[in-house]
Amino acid sequence: MSTPETTAAKDTPAVRLPAGETWRALYTHFRPHRGRVALGAFFALVGTVTALLQPLAAKRLVEQLGEDESITGVLIGLTALVVLGTAIEALGGYIMARSAESVVLAARRSLIGRLLRLRLPAMERTQPGDLMSRITSDTTLLRAVTTQAIVSAATGLVGLVATLVMLALMDLTLLGVTLGVLVTIGGAVAVIMPQISRATQRSQEAVAQISTRLERAFGAFRTLKASGAEERETKIIAAAAEEAWRQGVHAAKWESVAWSSVGLAVQVSFLAVLGIGGARVASGAIDVATLIAFLLFLFYLFEPVNKLVEAATQYQEGSAAIARIVEAERLETEDLETGEPGAGEPGAGEPGAGADVPGAAAGPVVPAVRDGRDGAERGASVTFENVGFRYREDLPPVHHGVSFEVPGAGMTAFVGPSGAGKTTVFGLIERFYEVTSGRILVDGRDVRDWPVNGLRAAIGYVEQDSPVLAGTLRENLVFAAPGATDEEIAAVLVRARLDTLVERLPEGLDTVVGHRGSQLSGGERQRVAIARALLRKPRLLLMDEATSQLDAVNELALRDVVAEIAREVTVLVVAHRLSTVTLADRIVVMDAGRVRAVGTHAELVAADPLYGELAATQFLAAGG
Repeated sequence: MSTPETTAAKDTPAVRLPAGETWRALYTHFRPHRGRVALGAFFALVGTVTALLQPLAAKRLVEQLGEDESITGVLIGLTALVVLGTAIEALGGYIMARSAESVVLAARRSLIGRLLRLRLPAMERTQPGDLMSRITSDTTLLRAVTTQAIVSAATGLVGLVATLVMLALMDLTLLGVTLGVLVTIGGAVAVIMPQISRATQRSQEAVAQISTRLERAFGAFRTLKASGAEERETKIIAAAAEEAWRQGVHAAKWESVAWSSVGLAVQVSFLAVLGIGGARVASGAIDVATLIAFLLFLFYLFEPVNKLVEAATQYQEGSAAIARIVEAERLETEDLETGEPGAGEPGAGEPGAGADVPGAAAGPVVPAVRDGRDGAERGASVTFENVGFRYREDLPPVHHGVSFEVPGAGMTAFVGPSGAGKTTVFGLIERFYEVTSGRILVDGRDVRDWPVNGLRAAIGYVEQDSPVLAGTLRENLVFAAPGATDEEIAAVLVRARLDTLVERLPEGLDTVVGHRGSQLSGGERQRVAIARALLRKPRLLLMDEATSQLDAVNELALRDVVAEIAREVTVLVVAHRLSTVTLADRIVVMDAGRVRAVGTHAELVAADPLYGELAATQFLAAGG
């Protein structure tokens, strides 16, 4: 049975890049490692030369046997060539393998750095599992195409030309027979290559679908079990795995045909040369030693031809991965210095040499504004001036001329029906999204003029679902403030009413909280999110339904904490609980993307029917 996800996957066209663009993208990843790859290619060429000398040594061996001469020297030389060629090829292989791993590492670091700086709309349009597949699976294919394929093509071409020259010097007639067979079967292989590319790309996309569906299932594991959906989800993910298998088998089929064609070409050439060469020996046109050497060269011809086919196959596989990597690199990113969309192609440097790593370069933090009376930091002012916003051009507006002003420290509550645009206010302040019209001022400065990292450094944000990351409790607390001291952490734990939780945990702050905080209750996760935001020491604190899962005792305690914080910090809360709203210095009532009223609780109950209805409903809920 089809699902929306499977239908979408089937309807999404495969990404294809022109050959020139594919080569440019490949060179971007290859360029930082070209010196090391060139060294590996040199050793591979030396190994090829030693291999080409072996048939000549064998020819000399046969001639000396015919002349009843000593063959000791020739045998020693032939043995030395074999040993030397093997050692050099092994060294070249190690250098190439190391270079290939470096290419993959640099590509992954660059891609990770870019994807973690994606603009939020770009992230919301993309499946996380698909992005993970591009970082893990697709970059793996670069290992072969950016190093091994290039060297295989170079050494294979040199080996092929050198072997053909040697064959031409021995006998042009037999060379013509060999070329005739190779050209005929080589044309068939060229037709096969695009089939390998298409099958590989479909296989990579199917692997990405496996990651996407697994991420969906694991991300809602309790819901999956509570819904009895294990079997259904297993079938969906297994279907993606079967599609990956099917496309992998399809690619393997064409690769098998290609390799078999190469083997067939060599075998047919050998038989043709053996038959025609035997006749030429009988006629006296060539001697037996020349025929033997020619046949040996013919076997060695298999190696360069094999390398060329291998390079072509790896290129077809790699071009499919490159297309998916380039597509991910083109997703819109943030410039943390300006907040503008990221521009330019990512670099693929040596490991540790300027690779794009999240947090590698922190931008300037805008200094806090201080109150002239006592030097204490004051809260930031926030002003919305006729703000209009829509998430996409094809979607209806979320905000229609939203205007309000928050002068500074204190608490401002946003209330209204679901879908009124309350949470979007926070997303626009944080510059997760850009306004369609109007402007937003923080401390009298348009947020578009702030460096993004400076703006966000002044803000603490407690999200509606209070996400907790896998790891320890300490790691979650200091996630937004990695330089926090133990004393600061201890103080925040008390304010967020987490100190008793830490005391009963088996390893205290170093206790692992599980995937998405699965070892914590909903209320505990909310308190962790609040503590994390407070530890950041913000001047502007955004709280989106931050106490919805707390029990009455903890909610009352945290209300007092928030009220205390609001004396120095600007606190904006989205709230549905009247107990929270009544503490606010001002209340902004929103409905259908507009601000319909601003005032205190008493003023709004008397003047705004919608607020009066909401308040009455919540009074009833509290009283009931």
